[in-house]
Amino acid sequence: MHGYDWDAIGAQYRPLVAHVAHRSDLNYVIGEMISELSVGHAYIAGGDFDIPARPQVGLPGARFQLDTEAKRYRLSHMLKAHNEETKYRSPLTEVGIDISEGDFVVAIDGDDNPYRLLQHKTGSVTLTINDKPEDDGARDITYKPIASESSLLYLNWVLGNMAKVDAMTAGKVGYLHIPDMGAPGIYEFIKWFYPQIRKEAMIVDVRSNGGGNVSQWIIERLNTKLLGTRFGCSSNEPGTYPGTVFHGNKVCLLNETSASDGDIFPYRFRKAGLGPLIGKRSWGGVVGISSRGPLLDGGTVYVPLQATNDTDGSYIIEGHGVDPDIIVDNDPQSVIEGKDPQLERGVQEVLRMMAENPMKLPTHPADPIKTE
Repeated sequence: MHGYDWDAIGAQYRPLVAHVAHRSDLNYVIGEMISELSVGHAYIAGGDFDIPARPQVGLPGARFQLDTEAKRYRLSHMLKAHNEETKYRSPLTEVGIDISEGDFVVAIDGDDNPYRLLQHKTGSVTLTINDKPEDDGARDITYKPIASESSLLYLNWVLGNMAKVDAMTAGKVGYLHIPDMGAPGIYEFIKWFYPQIRKEAMIVDVRSNGGGNVSQWIIERLNTKLLGTRFGCSSNEPGTYPGTVFHGNKVCLLNETSASDGDIFPYRFRKAGLGPLIGKRSWGGVVGISSRGPLLDGGTVYVPLQATNDTDGSYIIEGHGVDPDIIVDNDPQSVIEGKDPQLERGVQEVLRMMAENPMKLPTHPADPIKTE
């Protein structure tokens, strides 16, 4: 209990129970009480109450913009997609959908207000479109909507970052973002790490990483060392030993919302000697969590159980976070202007490291001569 008198804390908050009018009020009071312990991952949630379902919206993975002169909505932007992956499907970019940015949306299922009429759409949606703001010559296209564009927005952010890094480094530096330390994070790591394994350097981005428990798995792969190479007769490109090893300089980006195992990862990244940390001090909650089972009314208490320590046993990170080696703030003005100072500084740093300590794979040696 970090030295606190838990009984006294309970007595301090107990009078507030008389003012509780709803189960969520009780959660608030208990949440305030357990916050006195100053420990991460101490939560209470749920209980005997219902949260109304939000109405679904038949989203097209696109943006509408009102053309005030034509008094029609125009399709101003379509989110990029990886349609072979269900979660990154952007409906209007699918095969067979004949639509382009700039087209006017004359009607949706026969009406003309896209924002109102896309509510409650869970089946197919028909857009009546035209390349001019008129009904004459308009055509219908039908798409299968998605309920959320969050995955597409995330994908487009990642692709944008990759394009920036590619442009600033002439394609020599790779980029990958790890959104959490769970199944989605593993998914993104596998998807982006291995295709870039022959880049000369890598920017590993764990900004806003939501945590989990697989950081050690990722550290192992990033910390694999090149022990040798192999050359064959059919290619001048070297193979490596181990076969899947990234041989290059690395930096790690972190920020205020790199949390939990997203705190632990950059700390161990630096501890492993993989490279410097760039960004802002992380969240600072690394006491491991476990559910102790549901309460009688369906609520849940999450109890912090395991601390995070260094090799000498000392407590680390909790309540403070991980300090970057290079502090860079993504200030609001820069973000509004479409800039990313943290990413840009990451590129500058890794280019400096490449210049001072190039880590390139060898070129094909001369063929061996054994007759001499």
